[in-house]
Amino acid sequence: MAPVMSTLTVSKHFVEASLSGAERLGLDSRALLQEAGISPDLLRIDMARVSSDQFSRLMQVIWNRTGDEFMGMGPRKARTGTFATMCALVINCQTLEEVYEQAFRFSRLFEPMVSMELEVNEDNARLVARIEGEIHDPSYFLRESILVIWHRLGSWLIGQPVELEKAEFNYPRPEHGDEYRHIFHCPLAFDSDCIALTFSKRFLSAPVIRDKPEMRQFLKTSPADLLSRPDESNTWTGRIRGLIGRDFSKPMPDFDWIAQELHTSPQTLRRRLKQENTSFQEIKDLLRRDMAIYYLSHQELPINDIAERVGFTEPSTFHRAFKKWTGVTPGAWREGERGDLAN
Repeated sequence: MAPVMSTLTVSKHFVEASLSGAERLGLDSRALLQEAGISPDLLRIDMARVSSDQFSRLMQVIWNRTGDEFMGMGPRKARTGTFATMCALVINCQTLEEVYEQAFRFSRLFEPMVSMELEVNEDNARLVARIEGEIHDPSYFLRESILVIWHRLGSWLIGQPVELEKAEFNYPRPEHGDEYRHIFHCPLAFDSDCIALTFSKRFLSAPVIRDKPEMRQFLKTSPADLLSRPDESNTWTGRIRGLIGRDFSKPMPDFDWIAQELHTSPQTLRRRLKQENTSFQEIKDLLRRDMAIYYLSHQELPINDIAERVGFTEPSTFHRAFKKWTGVTPGAWREGERGDLAN
């Protein structure tokens, strides 16, 4: 399957939310954005998105400039290297259950504690957020990040995605709540009494398959990459994205063919996608949107050529679709990326 990870995009909301702690500490958000290769002008577009590469770089810039892995949002500073030290401990664990227990023990050494605690019952397992003290997280970015990092770190260590049955949040559904569907791929519950991820306890016995050299490589770009580039190759959404690929100049495969390639029936695949909070049409639309944004960042490519590359025979149809996806025309988007968006 053709990898499509590098063309995934991240909502402007998460870009601005990630900067809130640094701004509170007095850092210049425009300078941080520019250091990460993101045009501040682009963020003037309401539905702007950045590439996963740009978002990953921004995370690293913020951590480096604040010297804080909580990015100025936590109840205390988490000095640079805290996450890497935890990873150095858990790489020696035998199973995922040991990983989560060891990681929790490590996190409790710091006060006030910011961690995820494993709870196991007869039916399933839950990772429950334990956050002590006052946090400065108006856009919920710190809380979202903790869930994502712990979940995806565990999935990476065992070499398979820990399929989530439910994600809970102890706050009302935020304005950007629709993005949660593509982050967690499971049913969502807001206004809950806790922040937690529920999954089958069968994953707890899965063996850790990574070794220390792999962990050293992993830590060169993590946890930034965990936040910006989810490994969804084993979700149904990710598998379908992989089968569709990047070449839209030829006809897109139909749903029945996709189901056949995935060795399942169309009815079962529709049900699986519904469980992941998405649909075949949405996957196709978002893939085209992300590919269009990717190509628009290559300033030398004419917009009419981009329209053809993402599967539109008429440039006018592409313009309408892109405006529906992003709120602006391809030309205005490109101006925003160049930093010369008109007032």
